Amino acid sequence: MSDNAHTLYVPSETNSRILSSFIDYLKIEKGLGGLTVQAYTRDIGQFAAFLDRGERTLLNARKDDVRGFIQQLFANAVDGRSVARKLSAIRHLYRFLLLDRRIERDPTLNIPLPKQWKVLPKSLALEEVEQIIAGAGVASGRVGTGVHARSRDDAALEIRNRAMFEVFYAGALRVSEIVSLKVEDVKLEMGCVLVRGKGDKERIVPLGRSAQDALSRYLRESRPQLTGKKTSPVLFIARGAKKITRQRVWQMVKAASETGRHASPHMLRHSCATHMVENGADLRTVQTILGHADISTTQIYTHVALDRLKSVYQKHHPRAKAR
Repeated sequence: MSDNAHTLYVPSETNSRILSSFIDYLKIEKGLGGLTVQAYTRDIGQFAAFLDRGERTLLNARKDDVRGFIQQLFANAVDGRSVARKLSAIRHLYRFLLLDRRIERDPTLNIPLPKQWKVLPKSLALEEVEQIIAGAGVASGRVGTGVHARSRDDAALEIRNRAMFEVFYAGALRVSEIVSLKVEDVKLEMGCVLVRGKGDKERIVPLGRSAQDALSRYLRESRPQLTGKKTSPVLFIARGAKKITRQRVWQMVKAASETGRHASPHMLRHSCATHMVENGADLRTVQTILGHADISTTQIYTHVALDRLKSVYQKHHPRAKAR
């Protein structure tokens, strides 16, 4: 079973009712966004399919079933972070079923998170980030120069891409967040943007001077060219004021990094967090910028600054050096 399996799972009547009521709970009571609900549905659907093979349902699953599911995921080379996410989704399901008094025991209780699940997200060196930002023209799909004159649209797309990459790195945004940004969310006079993250939670994200300048140029020179005679409330748009898809953003970042290590939008987000921690930022600040609900999620970045922490400790702790 791969994490991205496309096999269509048809749940049993019992599992179908459970999934339906759980999805309603996530949407109405928890207020989670569409993408998060889809992820929960997919992960629990995979677990329900696993249970079906053992002729069990979500209501009568045992602890051994949960362990067996996790072991199968690892056996199929699903990465640790994805396994941890799936276990988290299953835990949420059984907390809901306990609250709803549909089960008496939680089969996920006391199932530990293996250490290997805490994998540091891949990040880029500062030089690699700069290379991607410089590759904005490649990401726009521009064929080249020479006898092929660049059109005004080519130039507009290059300016747009540079602004997007700068905002990605400056604000550590998710792909879903950057394609959903609206013009009204940009507060250039304050040097920040308003971001609507998971569960429709809003946060203010500061932008550095490079991102501010790139955004200002995009709004002044590029966006009017791309909208033409149409209008759109969305900040970053394609030709004809069309909305950019998340898949297209992934393609753009990949194209801009072709001459070096292949990158992804997530790597730009993680690079922002990593570089901030490496330069001494406190975790609470990084947590706020990333939009993490729980600081334990942000703590994964702490060991990247271990060398720096040791250096500061040696310098400032009164008992760090031998007398």
